[in-house]
Amino acid sequence: MPTSLSLSLRRLWTLDKFAYSLRVFLAFSGALLLSWSLADISLVIPLFLGIIASALSETDDSWQGRLQALAVTLVCFAAAALVVRWLFPWPWLFALGLGVATFVLIMLGAVGQRYATIASGTLILSIYTMINIEHHGGVPQAGDWDQTLLILSGAAWYGAISVIWCALFSRQPVKQSMAQLYRELGRYLMLKATLFEPLRGIDIEARRLALAQQNGRVVTALNQAKEMIFRRLEGQRGEGKLNRYLRIYFIAQEIHERASSTHYPYARLTEAFFHHDVLFRCQRLLDQQGHACKRLGKALLLDRPFEHDQSEQALADLRASIEHLRAMRNPAWRELLPSLNALADNLATLEERLATGHNPDAGDDPGDAALFNRSPESVKEAWERIRLNLTVGSPTFRHAIRLPIALLAGYALLQSTHPTQGFWILLTTLFVCRPNFAATRRFLTQRIAGTVLGLMVGWASITLFPSALLQILIAVIAGVTFFATREKHYIIATAAITLLVLCSFNQVGDGFDLILPRLFDTLLGALIAGAAVFFILPDWQGRRLHREAANAIIASHSYLKEILHQYESGKQDDLAYRLARRNAHNADAALSTLLANVLQEPEPYRKRVADDGFRFLVLSHTLLGYLSALGAHRQRLGEEAHDARLLIEGQRIADYLQSLADYLARRVATAGLEEAREALLARLEGRPSESEEEGYRPMQTQLLLIAQQLGPLTEAAERLILVRDERGETADAVGAE
Repeated sequence: MPTSLSLSLRRLWTLDKFAYSLRVFLAFSGALLLSWSLADISLVIPLFLGIIASALSETDDSWQGRLQALAVTLVCFAAAALVVRWLFPWPWLFALGLGVATFVLIMLGAVGQRYATIASGTLILSIYTMINIEHHGGVPQAGDWDQTLLILSGAAWYGAISVIWCALFSRQPVKQSMAQLYRELGRYLMLKATLFEPLRGIDIEARRLALAQQNGRVVTALNQAKEMIFRRLEGQRGEGKLNRYLRIYFIAQEIHERASSTHYPYARLTEAFFHHDVLFRCQRLLDQQGHACKRLGKALLLDRPFEHDQSEQALADLRASIEHLRAMRNPAWRELLPSLNALADNLATLEERLATGHNPDAGDDPGDAALFNRSPESVKEAWERIRLNLTVGSPTFRHAIRLPIALLAGYALLQSTHPTQGFWILLTTLFVCRPNFAATRRFLTQRIAGTVLGLMVGWASITLFPSALLQILIAVIAGVTFFATREKHYIIATAAITLLVLCSFNQVGDGFDLILPRLFDTLLGALIAGAAVFFILPDWQGRRLHREAANAIIASHSYLKEILHQYESGKQDDLAYRLARRNAHNADAALSTLLANVLQEPEPYRKRVADDGFRFLVLSHTLLGYLSALGAHRQRLGEEAHDARLLIEGQRIADYLQSLADYLARRVATAGLEEAREALLARLEGRPSESEEEGYRPMQTQLLLIAQQLGPLTEAAERLILVRDERGETADAVGAE
């Protein structure tokens, strides 16, 4: 029994939201104990509001970085609270300050995610200060700073807990991010395995689309893991355990490159080997390696031994199957067997990488272990990022214009109608109004549903449990639930925060009187947010599709250029190569995310865009697979003339991709590319293929596959160029940007 309890606690500790929720629980409990010891339960409201704002502003960092971020956050919070108090009695000045501050804070988000999080928390705390002033009569009294100081004290209290926690358990988030990364890699491999299923009549395009979308989740996990490691490595490069996680991250990168590699069109392999078991062997091996990846993530998280015997046996079975096919000496398979051998070699290397994942120190030295810092390194660089976003074509700028107007509309409404607890309108607008329609639509419906649910549960709670202590305990539990569920279950999170509000405010007034105003204000705030995102500089994702598609092509072009450079100079996993590879996958993931958002937009704004966009995504991701295979097998070429000609052909393909991206970005017809494409194919197809005995030459095969992909890719790009919006104009017309 003790062992079972220990195991359960250990598993609970591995949950990524457990530590976050525990910190919030400690902060809420401390505020409650202070209020109870001072016999003034009304103190919990401003303390809770400060804790919530501070917890929403928390960024992942080392404890030193978190301390610096906390100092900046508290300065921003203090400035915002003071400005709100000073301007509150003068509506016109208050409205001007609200609009300007919102614009400035949103534009700060262009500097980086850390700044965007602090800016968002500052806006939230500003509205909390308004709510607190309104709750105490609506007019701040001269010399009455108690409530403001309590809000700031709550924020500082949670911040102190966060800094101490980071100092004590700095590597736990890294372990959790690594576990998440390998889980996503495992899902990717298992999806990739379905492409090898030798069945006729299956919807292979749907499987490719699912694989591309999963690739986006892998890329997100890779980026999060990298950022966590980088922040902790700053100034601590010699720290042994952190360097171990860095090696594990590099192993995940290589697994991803090999997992995303495509060595041959799977449809032709299916037709050729339909009556043999080799593709079933490939499918089983990839599936077993996917399960092994997930087990590796779990082993890293729980510090347990890692076993992958089944995938090792599956690899041996695949080798035996290929040897059996080779022994049959079928002339029709002469072109295919080298690709099968390359696939087996790739999976064998992937298996070796998996084996070293749990003990990375046993592997080779990664060489160049530098990570690219995406944060600004100076005030000048930060300002340059903001300046580049000061254009109507920037989604950040559009949101920075839209949100202040929405908040001012809510403020004008509450000034003209004087509703009870009217500042909840602004809070709802702030939470619901997102940079694009798809996210706003999702949060709008979930916010309303969660508020209704929370009000029902809150009414039942304050009715059934009249005790003040029980109600405030319910509020604490609700607050913890909010932070545990706000990212994945927003309806539950909204219900929880609504329950917290009712139970907390019932301690200093009548919570029943808050139910209808809260519902009414939520509906009004959501309506304003929805109207704002629809009518004020709407950022319809379909109108940006051609630019995102061009970004994906130009990123693939840069990846190919770096691969070609390594075929000239020799294999080296240096920063330049890894950065080019990561940028290509980031662009692929960004395109996938944009298309998912397009599906949530009104029908007139997506029409054919979604179908054409997903077709392009599948082809673009297939191109990335061919490039990954070329990169996975990279090695320095010899001095033969044939190798030199292949490098020239590779450069011509890179030039073609650059031209295609340029045409796509400017939305002009791709006239003139067909001739270049046909010449490329003629030269690559005209070269004699290697025999089995000569071995597999990735440069020859993969460049040919890439060249063959250029035709369908260009056709898909043409369709995006010709897509028209609901007015019959090109989507790049006036107002679309």
